[in-house]
Amino acid sequence: MTLTAGLTRTALLLATGIFLGATRADAVTIGLTDTFNGGLQNWTTSLGPGGGVPPVGPTRISSGGPGGAGDAYMALTAIGGCDRPGCRLVAMNPAQWAGDYLAAGVTRIDMDLINLGSTALTIRLLFEDPLLAPPADEAVTTFGALLPVGSGWTHVGFDVSPAALTTLLGSNTTLMSNVTIMRIIHAPAAGEPVSVVGSVGVDNIRAVPEPLTILLGATALAGIAARRVRRRSAIRY
Repeated sequence: MTLTAGLTRTALLLATGIFLGATRADAVTIGLTDTFNGGLQNWTTSLGPGGGVPPVGPTRISSGGPGGAGDAYMALTAIGGCDRPGCRLVAMNPAQWAGDYLAAGVTRIDMDLINLGSTALTIRLLFEDPLLAPPADEAVTTFGALLPVGSGWTHVGFDVSPAALTTLLGSNTTLMSNVTIMRIIHAPAAGEPVSVVGSVGVDNIRAVPEPLTILLGATALAGIAARRVRRRSAIRY
């Protein structure tokens, strides 16, 4: 991050800490899904009073998602050529995607992506914990979803467990127990977003548990069903 970008970002976060505290919902849960059928669902490219809104914010497109006609999705556009909101391909959510990912058991985030522009993109997720101050902890997914030009809708999964993230600041474990902002970014390397001329479509963002959690849940349900069968058999005979 450049010095100018860092100072701008710090000033923004200091000025909008109250906004972050007011909108943070601590609501991340397994199965949480953003489909954009009812709006942008708290996704934005800027925060705070007046916002410093970039030239092109997130746009809800009412049709043409992975489900075809009538399936809405979110489009993100960056104009490139500078190091400020709107030049980098970034969307952030300080509401339903905030919270304690470790306690919630959320270790993967799936989504559908499409490259809508003429530049190849690499999409990652970036997590921060700012609240009334710049972040003490920040990390980005080590995995980046490569979207070539004309990619078509592609389903991808991002491992967001602490061990699968690249640390940018502080501790990944501390961060993922106290996320205040999740960002969708274009970053060819596992770091901060970079300036680019490009556009991406996003749909069906979904919080997914680790496979072990699913297995344990299925095992528990099977055990309950088996006990019910045994009880019925005992009553019958």
